[in-house]
Amino acid sequence: MLRAASLDDLQAVEALTAEAYAPYTQLLGRPPTPVDEDYAPRIRRGEIWLREVQGELAGLAVIERHPDHVMLFSIAVAPRFQGTGHGLAILRRVEEMAREWRLPDVRLYTNARMERNIALYLAFGFQETGRREHPYRPGWVIVDMAKQVGGQI
Repeated sequence: MLRAASLDDLQAVEALTAEAYAPYTQLLGRPPTPVDEDYAPRIRRGEIWLREVQGELAGLAVIERHPDHVMLFSIAVAPRFQGTGHGLAILRRVEEMAREWRLPDVRLYTNARMERNIALYLAFGFQETGRREHPYRPGWVIVDMAKQVGGQI
């Protein structure tokens, strides 16, 4: 299960995100967008959901509820928990939330150089819907993806 983050979780959210995205920071030469995000407003809006294992933060999802879809802004799993199914469990819960909210699909975007993530999303049933230049980071290409989850508007 996931629980909504509170402002008491802010530092843990920032630390886990930076740690989870560290390999991509190195690959890209600067932190990916989620690392630079101001998470306090997102916590206040109820957009951050945490997965804990025996009281330890294992992963998180940052999701935006839109009128016609759920946007998965970020999913991050602490390195020591990677490869143990926590990311998939978080993705499944995000899908369930979309269905509970009667929204038909989950959308996300990722950097084209994050090939491992793209492969994981494709294996989980997401489809690539397009590519575009990053609006604030010249030279970066964004891959847009979506998965229909069966909710109805």
